[in-house]
Amino acid sequence: MAYFNYKSHNIYYEEIGTGTPLLMLHGNTASSVMFSEIAVKYSDNFKVILIDFLGHGKSDRLAEFPADLWFDEAQQVIAFLKAKDYKNVNVIGSSGGALVAINVALEAPELVTKVVADSFEGEIPLKEFTANVVEDRELSKHNENAKMFYQQMQGDGWEKVVDNDTLAIVRHEKEIGKFFHKDLAFFKPDILMTGSKQDEFVGSISPTYFEKIYGEMLSKIGHGTMHLFETGGHPAMMSNQDEFVSISKAFFAK
Repeated sequence: MAYFNYKSHNIYYEEIGTGTPLLMLHGNTASSVMFSEIAVKYSDNFKVILIDFLGHGKSDRLAEFPADLWFDEAQQVIAFLKAKDYKNVNVIGSSGGALVAINVALEAPELVTKVVADSFEGEIPLKEFTANVVEDRELSKHNENAKMFYQQMQGDGWEKVVDNDTLAIVRHEKEIGKFFHKDLAFFKPDILMTGSKQDEFVGSISPTYFEKIYGEMLSKIGHGTMHLFETGGHPAMMSNQDEFVSISKAFFAK
């Protein structure tokens, strides 16, 4: 197992395959384990890089997560890419990892070539989610499927990881309220936004949620495209895995 030192903490990473670097960023309460199957499907064309953000998976655990979680995780990624001398990197971010990917591209555009941002809520927290996140997370800790996911992603101590993440989400909405520090007009790399029209987190709000939010963001960026899957749950890249791989590879090849 390989580790990268960041502010006296160890961040776990793994590299698979050869070719153009492709960094895959996991979402909240997850870890790089979520990519164990799909990463192989890219490894014939790319050098796939997987990392566990601090506090997750095989990386060092934290007493608490920072309120500006997705920006802090972007700083971890930027430091990692610079230390490893990675340039012209393609990035795929899933859910919260998509927020991190966009932050990386905004803060260090010289490191990134293209971004696929999958199944994320937009520029600001989704109030319908944050309003109920504490109660929903408590319930999830007693749901067998959710517990199985948490245990698979985090191993021992998974409950503390979930609690840390929940608290960070609550604090972020109260103290910060936006995911990105820079205006989207400064976003330089090419970007593809993906999602499922049946995403359980946003489908109850509006069946056209992603179409509207992504459309507004792409207008501000001034370039980029979106692809919305008709079926599948959250995140779309996992529930539509084969089609997502095909679409993303075509995007990277352009």
